[in-house]
Amino acid sequence: MAETVLTNTGLDSFLDGTPERRDPVFTRAAEAVLGLLALRGADRETGLPEPTPGLVRHLLVEDLPTFVYAAPGELGAYPAVLGALAARFDGGLGERVVAVVAEAAPDFERAMKDPGNLTWHRWYASLLRACGTDLDDPEDVRRRLAALDGAPLPDGVRRADLMGRTALADVLLSEALTRAYVRDAETAPAAGPLLTDHAVATGIGQVAAALLDRWTAAGLAEQLAGPYARFAPGPDSFPHLVLADALLGEHLDYYGDAAAPVPPPAAAETPSGPGVVEAAADALAAAVESLGEGEEGEFGPYGGEAAHLLYVVYQRGCSAESIARKAAEYEDWNVDPAVEDLPVAVPADAPEAYTTPPLEELVRLLGAPELTEADRERLTGPARDLAAVVDRLAGTGLLFRAGDAFGLTPRGAGVLRYLLRVRGIAAPDAAETAGWGAPALVAAATGWPASSAARVLGDWLHARVDTAEAWSQLLAALGTAHAGTADAADARGLFGLLDTGAAPAEALRGALRDPVIGEYAHEVLRARGERPDHLQVPTSARALYVLDGLPGKKGPLESRRAAFDAAAAAWPGGSAALVRAMAEGDRHETARVLGPLGITMP
Repeated sequence: MAETVLTNTGLDSFLDGTPERRDPVFTRAAEAVLGLLALRGADRETGLPEPTPGLVRHLLVEDLPTFVYAAPGELGAYPAVLGALAARFDGGLGERVVAVVAEAAPDFERAMKDPGNLTWHRWYASLLRACGTDLDDPEDVRRRLAALDGAPLPDGVRRADLMGRTALADVLLSEALTRAYVRDAETAPAAGPLLTDHAVATGIGQVAAALLDRWTAAGLAEQLAGPYARFAPGPDSFPHLVLADALLGEHLDYYGDAAAPVPPPAAAETPSGPGVVEAAADALAAAVESLGEGEEGEFGPYGGEAAHLLYVVYQRGCSAESIARKAAEYEDWNVDPAVEDLPVAVPADAPEAYTTPPLEELVRLLGAPELTEADRERLTGPARDLAAVVDRLAGTGLLFRAGDAFGLTPRGAGVLRYLLRVRGIAAPDAAETAGWGAPALVAAATGWPASSAARVLGDWLHARVDTAEAWSQLLAALGTAHAGTADAADARGLFGLLDTGAAPAEALRGALRDPVIGEYAHEVLRARGERPDHLQVPTSARALYVLDGLPGKKGPLESRRAAFDAAAAAWPGGSAALVRAMAEGDRHETARVLGPLGITMP
């Protein structure tokens, strides 16, 4: 096979010395392997690119899964090429390369088969191969490509994923080609340049397209850039990704990690059909953009808060939120953290014009009994401005507003979940969380609003018919999830969200010996009229129950001190023993609650 794109890779001489030179699969693999090694700067002094262990691993787990299509039955040719190439070099290199290939082979196969690594070119090459296309024949590729219009994507793969991966691959390949050309220009290699001046003059993009044709399917790049461009849409076809990026920023502000899951909505309807969810996302993104670009004063000071509003309502598990409460937060009013996630009733019928809730309801929503009618009137303007923003978003049919309540429609929840997932945010649906193990569920629910956490934990138990085994697993996870971290207390706090009235007594009795939630289980059993053996409850669990019962988040320190002193007076060994037991159970929470009282940690 002639070296038609990259020159001086040593391909012809390599193939002349191998018994597999007449095998088209081996030959195709050799062209890709030698070309990519050379592009990545492998030493070609001997006429062949030297496969160092580092380059070999990068080739197997990064470059080949990014640029090259190979049928599952042909994957073995690539390690075989590397082995044959390494054998051409002395000094123990062959043994080191063989060891790296053996170590990386499982990762290589997984990466080559992973739908998450697909690009448009690799995807269509696989489809063409599946329908019997000769991938080396550009006419056959062109003829059969037309039949692939609307071909379904692999499960879990979105068109935006393929677009993003393709755009990244284009950048990576163009950068590698540019670096190779500059490298050869600065220091002329004895083997000759990889790229001729003529090739570079046609444009790096053209060279990259020619390489992709060699590595996927002949003529495919030209077809996807020309008559079949609609098969492989680029970034301009996904304007909603700007909104997806904004939502990613909101998520990172909340959780700091895209892998930290948001709670699933109670009801979500993902629009079906090719491009339907993307069109809905585009409409929502256009509404968000129009709010941000509106004339000054058109949407008040909140036009730029649309993405935040969308994320917040999804992060609540898509339960309805209050216009007045959000406006109060924007105006820096004090909103009691204990009520900021309080559910909002959605009226069956409400006037179109926005009206601030009555004072009694406003007090409930904000947790501020000191509010007056004058305060309510002062909030009316900001709340109306915010309602105007919500109404503009509701025009897409993906949000609703009914009186003071607003939220996502089931269709809107599905579109938001798509937007979150397309940027790699963990946004499970209810079926997914129901299938999680108890430790993963508790770890995630610790960071969720209380109402969402209660619903999802309850659904998890109901999916297992509230068996004693399921309850035992969940109760145990409350003590082990986030153990030793600053979130351990919040994980224990999930116990209070459970419908313990439905908990089998067997599971509660089994939890008595738990070093974290044993006392919680004891109290539930005692409230049922049982007389559980308190001696079974570990000291740490009893101390944590006392710690969690102290007024630690609000209220005067005097009341916290009084509560601690009362508990210490009844504790065997007094305050020193109690503090020691608390610290052994949860050092972070003990320091947070007792530190302001001047109590020294042991």
